[in-house]
Amino acid sequence: MPRRSKAKPRSRRKLRRALFTIAPTDAPKVSVIIPVVNERRTLGAVIREAAQVHPATEVIVVANGSTDGSAELAERMGARVLRYPSPLGHDVGRSIGARAARGEILLFTDGDIVVAARDLRALSAAVESGADVALNAYLGPTGLRQVHGVVLAKHALNLMIDDPATTGASMTTIPHAISRRARDMIGCDNLAVPPKAQAIAVCHGLQIRAPHYVEVGRRNRRRARGKGSDPLERLIVGDHLEALAWYIGQTGARGRMPDDGRSRESVC
Repeated sequence: MPRRSKAKPRSRRKLRRALFTIAPTDAPKVSVIIPVVNERRTLGAVIREAAQVHPATEVIVVANGSTDGSAELAERMGARVLRYPSPLGHDVGRSIGARAARGEILLFTDGDIVVAARDLRALSAAVESGADVALNAYLGPTGLRQVHGVVLAKHALNLMIDDPATTGASMTTIPHAISRRARDMIGCDNLAVPPKAQAIAVCHGLQIRAPHYVEVGRRNRRRARGKGSDPLERLIVGDHLEALAWYIGQTGARGRMPDDGRSRESVC
């Protein structure tokens, strides 16, 4: 008697995945925003998880200069796709997606890291329960002899803006969620510079929590390095310096930090 082929169940699984489509909704509760630059390989799985955050979820894919069919895949799966033929710059897709979002909760993730729906739901639930900003509690590796510049920048910014509860948690890190109120107070344009958006949230007195941990460090795509440096490190550290400059401009030269009783006028 001939053996049953083991390939059939696998083919059925592939077919089920290919047929997945997002349930349409006219009044979304959650808007999941996914900037994409040529990430078709992982995008389908990212969208499937995102669509399960809430029964009334819209998925917004910002196809930021993609040429690999990412936009077409997202459309077939029922996502709202915002197409741009040329790359717009790092994190600009978040700003564009936030402006288009119709939901009461905006949840940000990336097209190249598959985050389980249960993890995404934990962040949206924190906003639904009263947080204005719900951050991933992932802090990055700090117990190293040489800590990455981005990790240091996140911790330094939070210390400067007096947000110790979140230590190194950051709006730079995905996934994270914000309320519609937070979006409007921060401003959609400022979401393109996540550390600045976080500093603005603190200055406005918005409630910021880091309620849930999602390990994204090991899954973060390794990018090509030149002369031993991460090509995005300087850009993201620069974003944090911009955030610090904005904060100091709002709060004074010492950024509300105490002067510890120094009598500077006595210095000759």
